[in-house]
Amino acid sequence: MLKPINQLHIPGPAGILETIYLPAQGQGRGVAVINHPNPLQGGTNTNKVIQTVAKALSMLGFHCYLPNLRGVGNSEGSHDYGRGEADDCVAVIDYARAKHPEAALLAISGFSFGGYVSLFAAQRREPNLLLLVAPAVNHYENREPAAPDASKTLLVHGETDEIVGLEKAFKWAAPQDIPVLVLPESSHFFHGKLIVLRETLLRFVPVVVGGRQADGVAG
Repeated sequence: MLKPINQLHIPGPAGILETIYLPAQGQGRGVAVINHPNPLQGGTNTNKVIQTVAKALSMLGFHCYLPNLRGVGNSEGSHDYGRGEADDCVAVIDYARAKHPEAALLAISGFSFGGYVSLFAAQRREPNLLLLVAPAVNHYENREPAAPDASKTLLVHGETDEIVGLEKAFKWAAPQDIPVLVLPESSHFFHGKLIVLRETLLRFVPVVVGGRQADGVAG
C-alpha cells in the first residue's frame, strides 16, 4: 500500500478532495489521475488495483494522483453517481498540471466505476493516455461516452470478471476499434493477478505514449 504520508488535500468543486500522491520515478514526463471503484461497494483510493496502476505509471515517469472522490474517506461532498465525480477528476487534473508544468503528458485512468468516471473526464481534458482497467462500461443506466481518441486508449479486462462481464467491454470497444487486453483467468479485482497487471501496463502503456522513462525500466 502507498504510504499515507503522501496525502494531499486538493480543492474540488464540492470541497476538499483527500488525495494520495506518488511521485514519478526518474524525470517526470507526465501526470496521471487514477480513479477508484464504486464507493457504494467500498471503493476508495487505497484499492489495490488502482495502487498497482499508480506504481506502474510512476515507474513510467508519471506523477500519480489518486483522489478519494466526493463523499469518500475524508473528501467532502456526496456521492453523485459519476457526474460530480467527473468534475472532481478534472479539478485534480488541473491541480496536478499546475504543480508539474514541465510534465507534458496527461494520463487519465480508473478501475471499474473509476473507469466510468474517467471517460466523462476525458471529454473535457483530452489525455495522451486513457487507461481503463475493468471499466464499468455498458453497466449503468446513464451510459458512458466513447473514448475521445481510440488510438490513445488502453483497456485491460479480466477474462472471468464477475461484476462487469467481459462482453460489456467488447460491446463498448468494438464500434471504436479499441483493442481489449484480456488477462486470462482474472477476476474483476485481479485477485492473484496484480503483478501480471503491473507487468502488462509496463509493457503496453509505452506503446500508447511512446518510450519507457523510469529508472530500472529498460527501453
